[in-house]
Amino acid sequence: MALDYTKEVMKHFMHPKNLGEMKNPDGVGKVGNLVCGDIMNIFIKIGKKKIRSKEIEFIKDIKFKTLGCAAAVATTSMMTSLAKGKTVDEAMKLTNSDVVKGLGGLPPIKHHCSLLAEEALGEALYDYFKKSKKPIPEILEEKHKKAEQSARAFEHVHPVLK
Repeated sequence: MALDYTKEVMKHFMHPKNLGEMKNPDGVGKVGNLVCGDIMNIFIKIGKKKIRSKEIEFIKDIKFKTLGCAAAVATTSMMTSLAKGKTVDEAMKLTNSDVVKGLGGLPPIKHHCSLLAEEALGEALYDYFKKSKKPIPEILEEKHKKAEQSARAFEHVHPVLK
């Protein structure tokens, strides 16, 4: 079965943005999908800047490692591109729909990859809040619960996420 990928999907697959790991990340998100076997890791560094005398946290740097199909790599690349430079509040609100739109669409059978990318970023942000001992925003709590459910099912067959 041939899949029709957009030029943007192929661009992010063949030349992914923000590919790699990072030393001492402020947050790490690790997720996987039981059905397709994709594994995504997102690493974030948080910076701080003053805007109108208020300190704002933003995603200073972001990297990813993905083991999976073309759509998995492309969606993680797009998610990291969308998140880089955004405030933490803005990044929390990024969704799989933003990823699909940024890629100019995905075949319906590959939409789960965009959901994984959303989960991976959410988990990296959740990890950052947890490590920083900051109150975890409700939106991240909800995303974390969904990611945990997926992870529990996935760990039984794929120990990489443990």
